[in-house]
Amino acid sequence: MYRILPYLLCSALYAAVAAALIGALADKSGGRRLQPRTLHALMGLPLALHTLLLYRSVFSPEGMYLGVGDSISVIVWLTVLIYWLGGFFYRLEGLEVFIGAAAAVLVWMPLALPSVRPLAHTDAPFFRMHLLIALLAYSLFMIASVQALLMAVLERGLHGGKLPAFLESLPPLLTMERILFELIALGFVLLTLTLGSGMLFSEELFGQPFRVNQKFVFAIVSWCIFAALLAGRRIYGWRGRVALRWTLAGFIVLIVAYIGSKFVLEIMVAR
Repeated sequence: MYRILPYLLCSALYAAVAAALIGALADKSGGRRLQPRTLHALMGLPLALHTLLLYRSVFSPEGMYLGVGDSISVIVWLTVLIYWLGGFFYRLEGLEVFIGAAAAVLVWMPLALPSVRPLAHTDAPFFRMHLLIALLAYSLFMIASVQALLMAVLERGLHGGKLPAFLESLPPLLTMERILFELIALGFVLLTLTLGSGMLFSEELFGQPFRVNQKFVFAIVSWCIFAALLAGRRIYGWRGRVALRWTLAGFIVLIVAYIGSKFVLEIMVAR
């Protein structure tokens, strides 16, 4: 019970800030509600507690634990952190509603899917750098996927549908599209570095540049999808639903590459 309480508090804080943001963004009267910018700053409270929970879950005297649950939680934490920092420069409160709601659920993952053994080779600085780059890449693609879905909702709303009030605070579609492809381009660079550093680490550790397994194959497929999307954008001007489909396809394949392979190894094989 003692272990559950901090997660319960963190989840409740994420959910409370997200719910308060919905109300503040829908309130056009400028009444007594907390202002969206204030609520954005308050998102730092569950984020700080999330940081502490992750540190306690991932690092221990026996080594570094980063199983399925911890990996998902780290990716969500990085996503919240990026949005929270970006929110001091851009109006992102509408997007933070979705991120806060998702974090309220996914912060529980280290308890639902605990690590079964310490991660190997974490004493090597090069491997730690590879791991950090990989998690940053996954976080950026997660943000891009959420943004692509929101763009689809906004586009439908512009063609006769009615949008929730808090979604009306989102930036214009053209601005969101520009940010989307900037996120994808940066994520693609980090994914390329992830694959390259992974090959170097594999060669140093196992004497071969890569091992053909599920994780490697799906990562390469995801890299090809995002490369095709960026090339299609530059050459053919891809946008709208085409960009949405390619973004989601690449993200799903990437999640299967990392989270799926870890799930098979740690949960299915362990049983």
